[in-house]
Amino acid sequence: MDGVQLGARFSLATNRLKYCGPDDAEPTLYRAITRGESIAEARGALARFEALMPYLEAIAAHHGKDPFDRDVVEAYWVGNPLLDDFRRSEFVELLGRLTRRGLPRSIANRLEAHLPERPIPHHVFHVGFVGVGAVTGHVPTTLPNIESCRPAWARVEAVKGAKLTVRRPLLRAAEGRLLWGPETSEDVLFDPKVLPGIAPGATVAMHWGWPALELTPDQSRSLQDYTRRSLDAANESLPRLHVL
Repeated sequence: MDGVQLGARFSLATNRLKYCGPDDAEPTLYRAITRGESIAEARGALARFEALMPYLEAIAAHHGKDPFDRDVVEAYWVGNPLLDDFRRSEFVELLGRLTRRGLPRSIANRLEAHLPERPIPHHVFHVGFVGVGAVTGHVPTTLPNIESCRPAWARVEAVKGAKLTVRRPLLRAAEGRLLWGPETSEDVLFDPKVLPGIAPGATVAMHWGWPALELTPDQSRSLQDYTRRSLDAANESLPRLHVL
């Protein structure tokens, strides 16, 4: 699986919902995921996702890599050491990239004024700090949407036809901060062509209610670790931003 295919897995659900990216991207992304075809076209489609590309470009620029290098894409969606030494000044530049993609300048200025000490260019930090839908304006920044948009790890408890029963922790808000709430089990639809051979005991990454990727044990640990770091960083600033 290369970086384009990995990015397509996390971007397909939001494109289907018409939240991000070009309206006609879904078939191209699906072919890239399931057949390994149309990779160049999928890369071009992903490059038009409004909030995605500024992050990939920022991580890539810091390390001298291509934005669709697999490690770069994994860093943003799952987490890996490419995120560890990102500087506040680089996140200020990243906010500028986001404004060129649609983030209102007034929001960017407010975020810059309350930037935490260690901002992390991870998707969980984006949805918690910058805000779900802040760039496109397609969805409001609410707790349910933050929960849906964050890449969440979930343990597969059962496979029933085209459904998985998964168990995962949920976020809650208290005193303007994002905190962990109880675990819940739920049934979700999945695509066997996307997750062939998925079985009870596996861990999947969820995005907008869709199981996007079967995580390796290392990836599962990384996603949990960088989610914690992202929430800690966001919670430095959220009470002052008054968004929850």
